[in-house]
Amino acid sequence: MLKIGRALLSVYNKEGVLDFARGLQSLGVELLSTGGTFSLLTKEGIAVKEVSSYTGFPEIMGGRVKTLHPMIHGGILAKRDDLQHQEDAEKNGIPPIDLVAVNLYPFKETIAKPNVSLEEAIENIDIGGPTMLRAAAKNYKDVVVVVDPNDYGDILKKISDDKLSEEERLGLAQKVFSHTADYDKAVASYLGGKKLEPFPDSLVLSYQKVQTLRYGENPHQKASFYREAGNDATGWADAKILWGKEMSYNNFLDSDSALKLLKEFDVPAAVIVKHNNPCGVATGETLLEAYQKARAADPVSAFGGVAAFNRPMTDALATAITSTFMEVIIAPSYPPTTLTLFQKKKDLRVLEAGKSVEPVYDFRLISGGLLVQDPNNKVLNDSNEMRVVTQRAPTPEEEAAMLFAWKVCKHVKSNAIIFAKPGEIVGIGAGQMSRVDSVEIAIRKAQVPITGSAMASDAFIPFRDGLDIAAKAGISAVIQPGGSIRDKEVIAAADEHQIAMVFTGMRHFRH
Repeated sequence: MLKIGRALLSVYNKEGVLDFARGLQSLGVELLSTGGTFSLLTKEGIAVKEVSSYTGFPEIMGGRVKTLHPMIHGGILAKRDDLQHQEDAEKNGIPPIDLVAVNLYPFKETIAKPNVSLEEAIENIDIGGPTMLRAAAKNYKDVVVVVDPNDYGDILKKISDDKLSEEERLGLAQKVFSHTADYDKAVASYLGGKKLEPFPDSLVLSYQKVQTLRYGENPHQKASFYREAGNDATGWADAKILWGKEMSYNNFLDSDSALKLLKEFDVPAAVIVKHNNPCGVATGETLLEAYQKARAADPVSAFGGVAAFNRPMTDALATAITSTFMEVIIAPSYPPTTLTLFQKKKDLRVLEAGKSVEPVYDFRLISGGLLVQDPNNKVLNDSNEMRVVTQRAPTPEEEAAMLFAWKVCKHVKSNAIIFAKPGEIVGIGAGQMSRVDSVEIAIRKAQVPITGSAMASDAFIPFRDGLDIAAKAGISAVIQPGGSIRDKEVIAAADEHQIAMVFTGMRHFRH
C-alpha cells in the first residue's frame, strides 16, 4: 500500500481543510501549502511549510507563479518504481509529494455575477491548480489526488487504515480529469461567447450524472439523466417531484417538450403532450379554462400524457385533472390542498418546475458525430411580421388564430399541420411523410367544428391538394412560410376558396 509522507494542500474552498490537515499531521505527514491555505493552517496552529520556502523560489507576478516549479512537479510526477526518475529526483534534491489536495479558483461563480468584466473573468482562470491536479492524477499509482472536499474524511480514514487501494486512487484520478475538463469547458464556452463566431472549431461538452433511470425508451434499454456541468441548480436538475414515482426517460422527453411550448405564452396556458408531440394547447382567462379547452382538443390522446401549466395550481384545476389519467403534472407551485387531491393518484408524478435554462446549442447525435445548431427561438410577435399574399386580408380574429397556431406549429413533429382558433387548438396533424396526410389527420383529430379555423403549416405548402382538403373542411385562413415553386398555384387556390393567406418567410421544421 502507498505510504503518505508529504502532502500539498492548496485550496480555494477551505471547507473541511482544517480537519483534513490535522488528520494528516497526526499521521506524521509533512504539509506544504500556499497563499490563503498556508495562512489559515498557520493561524490554526498546524505545522505547515510554505511552498516558496520549500522550493527556495518566491511567489511572483502577483501570485500567478508559485507552484509551477520542478520541486513541486518533479515530486508529484516522479514514478517511485522508475530508476531513472528516482536518480533524477535524488540528483536534483526533489523529495516525493505523495498527496495533492487542490480545488480551483471560482471561475463559474465569477462569470455568473452580473456585469462581470472580461479582465476579472480572466484573472479567475486557475493555472497552477489544474496543473498540479492533472500531474497527480496522471501519477495516481504513486500519488493520492483530492479535488472534492467531500472526500477528505473517507480518504483520511483509508490512509490511516492503510486501505486506500490503487483502484480507488484511479477513481480519484478519473474524478480529477472530469473536474478539470468541466472547468476548461466553462472557460472555453465563456471565451467562445466573446467571439463573433458562435461555433468553435473544438466543442467540449461536460455533463454530470444526476440519477440512473429505470430504463430508457424501452425496458431493454439502460438510461441515466445527466445535467449540464455548471448548471448545478437549474432546469430539470432543479425540478422537484412533490408526489409520485421517479421520472422515466420518456417522462423527461415529454415534459421537456411541454415546458418548451409553454414558454411561448405569457397569458394563462395549458399544454398537453403525448409521445413528444402536443395533443392539446390552449390559453384562457384561468388555467382551468385553458386546461378544459386543451383537453377537449384530443381527449383520447390526453390519456396518459403530460400536462404543464404556467401559473400556480388551483383546487378546481387539480380536481379537473384527476378525472383523467395523466403521467405527469407540471406547474410553478402547488397549494397543499391540491397536493392532497393529487396524492389519491398513485401513478401520477407531480412536479414543481425548475428554473428555465436557455440552451446555447441544439444537439443531435449521429453515427460518429454530432450535429449542432442554434435553438429555434424565432417567433412572430405580431401581424406586422406576416405578409398577406391573397386578395382577402385576414380579420383580427383570424390573425389571432394564426399567431397562436404558429407558436404551436414549431413544437410539432414535421410535417406539421395545425388547425386553431384564437387561444385554442382544433386539430393537429404531426410527423407525416406527406403534408397532405398531416392535413387529413388534423381534420380527423378535430373534436370541435373546424369552420372558421386558421391553418398553420410548418413548411411551405407544395401543392394545392392539401389546401383544397382543408378548405372543404372549413378553414378560413392559412399561415405558412411560402417559398414553393408552386406558390402562385397555392395562392390562387386560396383566392378561389376566399381564404386569407399570409407568408412568414420562416420555416419551423422539427425532425
